[in-house]
Amino acid sequence: MRIVVLDGHTMNPGDNPWDGLARLGQLDVYDRSSAGELRERARGANVLVTNKAPIDAATIAALPELRFIAVTATGYNVVDTGAAAGRGIPVSNVPEYGTDSVAQFTMALVLELASRVGEHDRAVRAGEWTASPDFCFWHTSPVELAGLVMGVVGFGAIGRRVAGLAHAFGMSVLASGRPGGTRTPPDFEPFAWCEVDDLFERADVVSLHCPLTPENACLVNAERLSRMKPTAFFVNTARGGLVDEMALADALERGGIAGAAVDVASTEPIEAANPLLSAPGCLVTPHMAWGTLAARRRLMATTVRNVEAFLAGRPINVVR
Repeated sequence: MRIVVLDGHTMNPGDNPWDGLARLGQLDVYDRSSAGELRERARGANVLVTNKAPIDAATIAALPELRFIAVTATGYNVVDTGAAAGRGIPVSNVPEYGTDSVAQFTMALVLELASRVGEHDRAVRAGEWTASPDFCFWHTSPVELAGLVMGVVGFGAIGRRVAGLAHAFGMSVLASGRPGGTRTPPDFEPFAWCEVDDLFERADVVSLHCPLTPENACLVNAERLSRMKPTAFFVNTARGGLVDEMALADALERGGIAGAAVDVASTEPIEAANPLLSAPGCLVTPHMAWGTLAARRRLMATTVRNVEAFLAGRPINVVR
């Protein structure tokens, strides 16, 4: 059994070994694979392991020995699942490994938008406090979260955990699933369900936690952003393609919203011309919310179980 890891660096930059997979067969691990390298490296593989390296229909067709694809992530849009299904190739992902890490990071972004800790640390180190005539100063007054409304778009495991953390800060929570959804999950209390447009109007913080699908690409567009309060914050730790980035930059430029924080971009690594890099009041981090060692260890363990289950003839976590 030949197992090929196409892009293993982010999952294991040196602190999360591949020993579990190595016990299951001949293992070849590549830190990164370019489009030109991918197919040759995958040739002869029975199991392909990918995080972001794309496995399209042409690649699947060119690999007659391929039997299983393991995605080391929850999102699996990098794989043409239709082409894999046509060949009878199961595709498995890793659900919920990063729930705590991503929820924690989301709240870190919310707190940074509300309190501007980093900005004021830099101001103090630049001498502004030393030169101040008063015992304190601030560039912008900190925002108290208690009593505000957190709007969570996508109420899966991560969205629910974010909602719980926001509630612990004294925020009330509005949640929305698919646009047009109305069903209230049985464990929804103490949260309120609403339509996505209503959420954008009422929330003081809007946070995205839904998968990217063809139906919800650019879910956050100029029209929805125009519904937001000028004092509201926007946070995206889900997928960059959910957002019309030019529309978000425009909203920040004209003061339509008070600030934004994104951990994802429509193209990754982010392009130098991305308008969010120069938009005022926008924090940008490099798709790192998932990357705690604890989360990556869970990711590795489940990936090993996925391959073991396939080899045993009982695939698990199959997405299609």
